[in-house]
Amino acid sequence: MMATVSLEEEIRRYLEGQGIEFDDRSRSFVQLDFGFGDLFQNRYFVFDAKEKRQPYNPRNWPTAIPEPHLFILDDLAARKILLHAPNAGLVVRDTPNQRYVFFSVVDLFLMPKQRVNRPIHRREDASKGKWLVDLRNGQASPHLPGVFGAIQAYLDQREAIFHRILACYGTYQDEAIGSGGTVRRPDHWEQDVGTTR
Repeated sequence: MMATVSLEEEIRRYLEGQGIEFDDRSRSFVQLDFGFGDLFQNRYFVFDAKEKRQPYNPRNWPTAIPEPHLFILDDLAARKILLHAPNAGLVVRDTPNQRYVFFSVVDLFLMPKQRVNRPIHRREDASKGKWLVDLRNGQASPHLPGVFGAIQAYLDQREAIFHRILACYGTYQDEAIGSGGTVRRPDHWEQDVGTTR
């Protein structure tokens, strides 16, 4: 059974219980909700915490993503996460489906997504950008500690993700990565280096 406290409170209790020092900015509208880790070891990680409290009405959000896997994220929230790359991400508590899901900033950047503008009517008409996200593209766990394990694994792999993996990174729902171009050979790289350096 999912916790009945807010996700922010659940995260606070977990971090305090583990004796992990953290920064809580969950009351801010401009910063990500939480940060923790060693800044000097380049392992300080910041993340936003979001919750899916109930199923969405599919009539309001036309998408091919099955409703149990659908999550709606503000475009602005995604941009705030990108601002803190590479040590940033998103934690989602999917209450209807009893799971927690972690997305690194790399996953948010690379995964397929559908963006829509939701009309808003205040004093004048405007729009609010939304991402229709497939939760299967994140790392799911039935318990909150699994999310923090996924964050640590991401930090452990960060060097390879950003510097060594040459193939398209990630395996995402309903995405087929094809082949393109000609076979690259050593003389191609020598030619490239010679013309660009």
